[in-house]
Amino acid sequence: MLDVRELLACPSCRSALSAGWSCVACGARFDARDGIPDLRVESDPRTEAVRQFYERAPFPGYPARDDLAAFRARAERSPFAKLLDRAIPADARIADIGCGTGQMSLYLAHSDRIIVAADLSRASLALGMRAAERYRLDRVQFVQTDLHRPGLKPGAFDIVYSSGVLHHTPNPPLAFARVAPLARSGGIVIVGVYNTYARLPLRLRRVVARLSRFRIVPFDPVLRERRHDAARREAWLRDQYQHPEEHRYTASEIRRWFSANDVDYLRTFPSTVLEDELGDLFARAADDWKVESWLAQIGWMRTLGHEGGLFVTIGRRR
Repeated sequence: MLDVRELLACPSCRSALSAGWSCVACGARFDARDGIPDLRVESDPRTEAVRQFYERAPFPGYPARDDLAAFRARAERSPFAKLLDRAIPADARIADIGCGTGQMSLYLAHSDRIIVAADLSRASLALGMRAAERYRLDRVQFVQTDLHRPGLKPGAFDIVYSSGVLHHTPNPPLAFARVAPLARSGGIVIVGVYNTYARLPLRLRRVVARLSRFRIVPFDPVLRERRHDAARREAWLRDQYQHPEEHRYTASEIRRWFSANDVDYLRTFPSTVLEDELGDLFARAADDWKVESWLAQIGWMRTLGHEGGLFVTIGRRR
């Protein structure tokens, strides 16, 4: 099995790490207590505020007494998760950047895949690691690092996946510019961020919630679903309604990120092509009409707005 250190790097100079978790070039020393390497350098105050936010309330959580079968069944309610699993080769090297508690990493952790699940919050990583042990999944290495200076080796990954994290950074385009080079030439880059239009319903609910001091949060289906699970309900409420840093983007803005960082655009999920029959998630979209894309995103207020308005953009590294 691959030594995971071959996929990691010093966050200061990007050189290799020794068996003792020190940099072979600059001599910087790191530790790996509890099996989770801490490959961080000093963060800016806004990034540190986000780290502390998730240290207090890791997101998302796991239901009590969960098992692997229940976990996979829950994950496969998502059409995107199933399509992603189907599209990724069985022997892929995957970087999950901003993995949170590692739910996507654990879902993809089968066959001969090797997954590095990286996040800034140690509390989130510890929760994910405990779940991996409970599910007996040993193909995921959890790593604490800052995506602005990631402790991962550039060009080492077949798949770079970062969903639900870049829009919580102080400068999302700059953060993307740090993440994209982790993919090898020909590798796949997948980014999930809040959509400008699809986020509008939740932003309206958030106004009501704040005015009522969170006694009233109208029409939120996730809160209704979690009404009997106080911990997971509170985690969703904090992440969606009380986060200290949030940005929103259109599909065309993310395409400009891709173009500026040597990533060829393939498609979005959901598709910006109306009536698109999606089979291969990594195949190029059949059409490219700005008016159609705009209309599709307006429609996302109905289809994505009830769960926060996150959409995914997929590209291939040149």
